Amino acid sequence: MTPPDAPHNRWSDLDRPPLNVTALRRGLLRSESLWSELEVVETTGSTNSDLAERARSGDLAEGTVLVAEEQTAGRGRLERSWTAPPRSGLFFSVYLEPGDDVPVERWGWVPLLAGVAAATGLAKSAGVDTALKWPNDLLVTVEGEERKAGGILGEFAGDGIVVGLGINVSLRADELPAPTAGSLALAGAVSTDRETLLRAVLRSLEHWYGEWKGAGGDAAASGLQAAYAAGCATLDRTVRAELPGGNSLVGQAVAIDGDGRLVLSTDDGLQQPVSAGDIVHLRGAAGGLT
Repeated sequence: MTPPDAPHNRWSDLDRPPLNVTALRRGLLRSESLWSELEVVETTGSTNSDLAERARSGDLAEGTVLVAEEQTAGRGRLERSWTAPPRSGLFFSVYLEPGDDVPVERWGWVPLLAGVAAATGLAKSAGVDTALKWPNDLLVTVEGEERKAGGILGEFAGDGIVVGLGINVSLRADELPAPTAGSLALAGAVSTDRETLLRAVLRSLEHWYGEWKGAGGDAAASGLQAAYAAGCATLDRTVRAELPGGNSLVGQAVAIDGDGRLVLSTDDGLQQPVSAGDIVHLRGAAGGLT
């Protein structure tokens, strides 16, 4: 273990080896694959910001993947910061162009699609049951408690959408940014090899994106809506939706509708769809607040 005041370099933490970009390209960049370009950088502010800037300039092909060993200005929803030690997780963004095959009003499903892909890919490669908190958090169980181990951020750019994922892989308990955070390692992952995990998530993302795009963005017909609902830890719980503008709404989360909105059943008997907001789990099978 390197002393905390030692200068950081590529091999400063041998428990966290650098990604092998040659091996990743060999495994992912095939002629029939969605993935067209893959780059790994040592450090950057935000992979989402980098790809979005390139997309706006027209200098970006669909299927581009940008991975950072460290992000110094990673962003989550509501402009929250995302920080983690170098090489302790997967920090990457992809660029997708649903194009004329999918109406723009259905593009809002892409971040939810990425959540399904990440959860299924990590379940297979890490052996960790990963649940989805609407709209874009990845949850794992650590010592019987739900913890956030990852997040997803989508933003329109150029002719497509940039989707960023941050996943805590090997973070130790003393490195967690908050008591509600977790990591795959703390959840008992059978593998924390980041190359294995990244390949699994990207292959799962390619599969789900192909199914959804092939169905014209119809989340029901592609099976995406059912898959998201099946893996969503928010459903069947009492939640508080903190809405844009400062309002809030409390109710039982009963469904994910065809537009990807969370439907709440309130005490007055109404069913209210929520398209954006911060969700707090108040009661449910796991108990407690999340």
